[in-house]
Amino acid sequence: MAASPLTADEIERYARHIVLPEVGGAGQQKLKQARVLVIGAGGLGAPVLEYLAAAGVGTLGVIDDDTVSVSNLQRQVIHGTDSVGMLKTQSAKATIARINPNVAVQTHTFRLDPENARALVAHYDIVVDGSDNFETRYTVADACAAQKKALVHAAVGRFDGSITVLKPFETGGDGKRNPGYRDLFPEAPPPGLVPSCAEAGVLGALTGVIGTLQAMEAIKLITGIGEPLIGRLLLYDALAARFETIRYKTRSAP
Repeated sequence: MAASPLTADEIERYARHIVLPEVGGAGQQKLKQARVLVIGAGGLGAPVLEYLAAAGVGTLGVIDDDTVSVSNLQRQVIHGTDSVGMLKTQSAKATIARINPNVAVQTHTFRLDPENARALVAHYDIVVDGSDNFETRYTVADACAAQKKALVHAAVGRFDGSITVLKPFETGGDGKRNPGYRDLFPEAPPPGLVPSCAEAGVLGALTGVIGTLQAMEAIKLITGIGEPLIGRLLLYDALAARFETIRYKTRSAP
Protein backbone atom coordinates (compact mmCIF):
# COMPACT_ATOMS: atom_id res chain seq x y z
CA MET A 1 0.00 0.00 0.00
CA ALA A 2 1.42 3.37 -1.01
CA ALA A 3 1.89 6.02 1.65
CA SER A 4 -0.35 9.08 1.52
CA PRO A 5 1.17 12.19 -0.10
CA LEU A 6 3.36 14.38 2.08
CA THR A 7 1.36 17.11 3.77
CA ALA A 8 2.43 20.76 3.77
CA ASP A 9 3.61 20.32 7.38
CA GLU A 10 5.67 17.27 6.41
CA ILE A 11 7.22 19.02 3.43
CA GLU A 12 8.36 21.81 5.74
CA ARG A 13 9.45 19.41 8.50
CA TYR A 14 11.57 17.29 6.15
CA ALA A 15 12.78 20.14 3.91
CA ARG A 16 16.46 19.41 4.61
CA HIS A 17 15.92 15.82 3.47
CA ILE A 18 13.88 16.69 0.41
CA VAL A 19 16.49 19.16 -0.86
CA LEU A 20 19.06 16.34 -0.95
CA PRO A 21 19.05 14.91 -4.51
CA GLU A 22 19.83 11.46 -3.10
CA VAL A 23 16.69 11.53 -0.94
CA GLY A 24 14.20 14.00 -2.38
CA GLY A 25 10.45 13.66 -2.14
CA ALA A 26 10.56 10.04 -3.30
CA GLY A 27 12.97 9.06 -0.54
CA GLN A 28 10.90 10.86 2.07
CA GLN A 29 7.84 8.95 0.87
CA LYS A 30 9.78 5.71 1.39
CA LEU A 31 10.59 6.77 4.94
CA LYS A 32 6.95 7.61 5.59
CA GLN A 33 5.87 4.19 4.34
CA ALA A 34 8.55 2.25 6.23
CA ARG A 35 7.99 0.06 9.27
CA VAL A 36 11.03 -0.37 11.53
CA LEU A 37 11.24 -2.55 14.63
CA VAL A 38 13.75 -1.48 17.29
CA ILE A 39 14.87 -4.12 19.77
CA GLY A 40 15.26 -2.41 23.12
CA ALA A 41 14.58 1.16 24.25
CA GLY A 42 17.93 1.43 26.00
CA GLY A 43 21.30 3.00 25.23
CA LEU A 44 21.35 2.06 21.55
CA GLY A 45 17.61 2.04 20.98
CA ALA A 46 17.21 5.58 22.35
CA PRO A 47 19.09 7.45 19.58
CA VAL A 48 17.80 5.02 16.95
CA LEU A 49 14.19 5.75 17.88
CA GLU A 50 14.74 9.49 18.20
CA TYR A 51 16.50 9.92 14.86
CA LEU A 52 14.20 7.60 12.93
CA ALA A 53 11.22 9.46 14.38
CA ALA A 54 12.73 12.80 13.42
CA ALA A 55 13.49 11.43 9.95
CA GLY A 56 9.83 10.61 9.39
CA VAL A 57 9.77 6.82 9.49
CA GLY A 58 6.05 6.11 9.34
CA THR A 59 5.81 3.29 11.87
CA LEU A 60 8.23 2.52 14.67
CA GLY A 61 7.90 -0.65 16.71
CA VAL A 62 9.67 -0.82 20.05
CA ILE A 63 10.02 -3.98 22.12
CA ASP A 64 11.23 -3.87 25.72
CA ASP A 65 9.86 -5.45 28.89
CA ASP A 66 11.82 -3.30 31.36
CA THR A 67 11.04 -0.16 33.33
CA VAL A 68 13.12 3.02 33.52
CA SER A 69 15.59 3.24 36.40
CA VAL A 70 17.80 6.13 37.49
CA SER A 71 20.94 4.28 36.35
CA ASN A 72 19.55 4.19 32.79
CA LEU A 73 19.48 7.97 32.43
CA GLN A 74 23.24 8.39 31.88
CA ARG A 75 22.87 6.94 28.37
CA GLN A 76 19.21 6.18 27.56
CA VAL A 77 18.38 9.71 26.48
CA ILE A 78 14.87 8.92 25.26
CA HIS A 79 13.88 8.73 28.94
CA GLY A 80 13.94 11.50 31.54
CA THR A 81 14.00 11.73 35.30
CA ASP A 82 10.22 11.93 35.35
CA SER A 83 10.12 8.62 33.45
CA VAL A 84 11.67 6.59 36.28
CA GLY A 85 9.39 3.67 37.09
CA MET A 86 7.56 3.84 33.75
CA LEU A 87 7.62 1.07 31.19
CA LYS A 88 10.37 1.89 28.72
CA THR A 89 8.00 1.29 25.82
CA GLN A 90 5.55 3.89 27.13
CA SER A 91 8.27 6.39 27.98
CA ALA A 92 9.78 6.00 24.50
CA LYS A 93 6.36 6.37 22.87
CA ALA A 94 5.74 9.64 24.72
CA THR A 95 9.11 11.05 23.65
CA ILE A 96 8.57 10.04 20.02
CA ALA A 97 5.18 11.80 20.06
CA ARG A 98 6.90 15.00 21.21
CA ILE A 99 9.55 14.69 18.48
CA ASN A 100 7.21 13.89 15.62
CA PRO A 101 3.44 13.39 16.00
CA ASN A 102 3.27 12.01 12.45
CA VAL A 103 4.97 8.77 13.52
CA ALA A 104 2.87 5.78 14.57
CA VAL A 105 4.37 3.85 17.48
CA GLN A 106 3.62 0.20 18.18
CA THR A 107 4.74 -0.98 21.60
CA HIS A 108 5.58 -4.58 22.47
CA THR A 109 6.04 -4.89 26.22
CA PHE A 110 7.38 -8.42 26.44
CA ARG A 111 10.68 -10.23 26.13
CA LEU A 112 11.69 -11.43 22.68
CA ASP A 113 12.27 -15.18 22.49
CA PRO A 114 12.50 -17.90 19.82
CA GLU A 115 8.75 -18.57 20.12
CA ASN A 116 7.56 -15.03 19.32
CA ALA A 117 10.44 -13.49 17.35
CA ARG A 118 9.53 -14.59 13.84
CA ALA A 119 5.90 -13.53 14.08
CA LEU A 120 6.88 -10.11 15.40
CA VAL A 121 9.65 -9.50 12.86
CA ALA A 122 7.29 -10.43 10.02
CA HIS A 123 5.25 -7.26 10.61
CA TYR A 124 8.19 -4.93 9.88
CA ASP A 125 10.45 -4.06 6.95
CA ILE A 126 13.71 -3.56 8.85
CA VAL A 127 14.89 -4.52 12.33
CA VAL A 128 17.43 -2.56 14.39
CA ASP A 129 18.96 -4.54 17.23
CA GLY A 130 19.85 -2.58 20.35
CA SER A 131 19.80 -5.56 22.71
CA ASP A 132 22.49 -6.11 25.33
CA ASN A 133 22.83 -9.90 25.47
CA PHE A 134 23.92 -12.66 23.12
CA GLU A 135 20.79 -14.77 23.56
CA THR A 136 18.58 -12.00 22.16
CA ARG A 137 21.06 -11.15 19.40
CA TYR A 138 21.05 -14.69 18.05
CA THR A 139 17.26 -14.89 18.35
CA VAL A 140 16.81 -11.63 16.44
CA ALA A 141 19.34 -12.57 13.77
CA ASP A 142 17.80 -16.00 13.19
CA ALA A 143 14.28 -14.54 12.97
CA CYS A 144 15.34 -11.83 10.51
CA ALA A 145 17.15 -14.35 8.31
CA ALA A 146 14.11 -16.65 8.30
CA GLN A 147 11.70 -13.78 7.50
CA LYS A 148 14.09 -12.15 5.00
CA LYS A 149 14.24 -8.85 6.86
CA ALA A 150 17.31 -6.61 6.89
CA LEU A 151 18.94 -6.36 10.32
CA VAL A 152 21.09 -3.49 11.60
CA HIS A 153 23.13 -4.99 14.43
CA ALA A 154 25.33 -3.18 16.93
CA ALA A 155 26.99 -3.76 20.28
CA VAL A 156 28.81 -1.58 22.79
CA GLY A 157 30.96 -2.02 25.87
CA ARG A 158 33.05 0.38 27.95
CA PHE A 159 34.59 2.65 25.27
CA ASP A 160 34.16 0.48 22.15
CA GLY A 161 31.34 -0.22 19.72
CA SER A 162 30.64 -2.15 16.54
CA ILE A 163 27.95 -2.12 13.86
CA THR A 164 27.07 -4.14 10.76
CA VAL A 165 24.13 -4.79 8.42
CA LEU A 166 22.89 -8.32 7.79
CA LYS A 167 21.00 -9.52 4.71
CA PRO A 168 21.99 -13.20 4.42
CA PHE A 169 18.94 -13.94 2.27
CA GLU A 170 20.44 -11.96 -0.63
CA THR A 171 23.56 -12.32 -2.75
CA GLY A 172 26.30 -9.76 -3.17
CA GLY A 173 27.97 -8.44 -6.28
CA ASP A 174 30.14 -11.54 -6.43
CA GLY A 175 27.06 -13.77 -6.71
CA LYS A 176 27.68 -15.32 -3.29
CA ARG A 177 25.26 -15.26 -0.37
CA ASN A 178 25.75 -12.34 1.98
CA PRO A 179 27.09 -13.37 5.40
CA GLY A 180 24.78 -13.64 8.39
CA TYR A 181 25.25 -13.14 12.11
CA ARG A 182 26.38 -16.72 12.66
CA ASP A 183 29.05 -16.28 9.98
CA LEU A 184 30.43 -13.40 12.01
CA PHE A 185 29.86 -15.00 15.42
CA PRO A 186 29.37 -18.78 15.01
CA GLU A 187 28.50 -19.27 18.67
CA ALA A 188 28.02 -17.21 21.78
CA PRO A 189 30.92 -16.91 24.24
CA PRO A 190 30.68 -18.92 27.45
CA PRO A 191 28.51 -17.29 30.14
CA GLY A 192 30.47 -14.78 32.19
CA LEU A 193 33.28 -14.35 29.67
CA VAL A 194 31.98 -11.03 28.32
CA PRO A 195 30.91 -8.74 31.18
CA SER A 196 27.65 -6.84 30.88
CA CYS A 197 27.49 -3.05 30.84
CA ALA A 198 26.27 -3.18 34.43
CA GLU A 199 29.43 -5.06 35.38
CA ALA A 200 32.03 -3.34 33.17
CA GLY A 201 30.41 0.04 32.61
CA VAL A 202 29.81 1.97 29.39
CA LEU A 203 30.34 5.61 28.51
CA GLY A 204 26.93 7.13 27.80
CA ALA A 205 27.95 9.14 24.75
CA LEU A 206 29.32 5.96 23.11
CA THR A 207 25.81 4.55 22.80
CA GLY A 208 24.80 7.80 21.12
CA VAL A 209 27.55 7.44 18.51
CA ILE A 210 26.77 3.82 17.68
CA GLY A 211 22.99 4.19 17.90
CA THR A 212 23.07 7.16 15.54
CA LEU A 213 25.14 5.11 13.10
CA GLN A 214 22.46 2.41 13.30
CA ALA A 215 19.78 4.98 12.46
CA MET A 216 21.87 6.13 9.50
CA GLU A 217 22.18 2.56 8.18
CA ALA A 218 18.43 2.06 8.54
CA ILE A 219 17.74 5.25 6.60
CA LYS A 220 20.13 4.12 3.86
CA LEU A 221 18.35 0.78 3.60
CA ILE A 222 14.92 2.41 3.42
CA THR A 223 15.82 5.03 0.84
CA GLY A 224 18.24 2.88 -1.16
CA ILE A 225 21.11 5.36 -0.95
CA GLY A 226 24.78 4.74 -0.23
CA GLU A 227 26.48 1.46 0.60
CA PRO A 228 25.14 -0.34 3.71
CA LEU A 229 27.57 -2.13 6.01
CA ILE A 230 26.83 -5.56 4.50
CA GLY A 231 29.78 -7.89 4.97
CA ARG A 232 31.60 -5.15 6.85
CA LEU A 233 31.95 -4.72 10.61
CA LEU A 234 32.60 -1.11 11.59
CA LEU A 235 34.58 -0.80 14.82
CA TYR A 236 34.80 2.36 16.90
CA ASP A 237 37.41 3.03 19.59
CA ALA A 238 36.14 6.09 21.44
CA LEU A 239 39.28 6.70 23.49
CA ALA A 240 41.49 6.76 20.39
CA ALA A 241 38.81 8.43 18.23
CA ARG A 242 39.46 5.76 15.61
CA PHE A 243 37.19 3.88 13.21
CA GLU A 244 38.26 0.63 11.54
CA THR A 245 36.41 -1.66 9.15
CA ILE A 246 36.75 -5.44 9.02
CA ARG A 247 35.36 -7.36 6.04
CA TYR A 248 33.85 -10.78 6.69
CA LYS A 249 32.34 -13.45 4.46
CA THR A 250 29.99 -16.41 4.54
CA ARG A 251 31.64 -19.34 6.25
CA SER A 252 32.20 -22.47 4.22
CA ALA A 253 30.12 -25.50 5.15
CA PRO A 254 32.05 -27.96 7.34
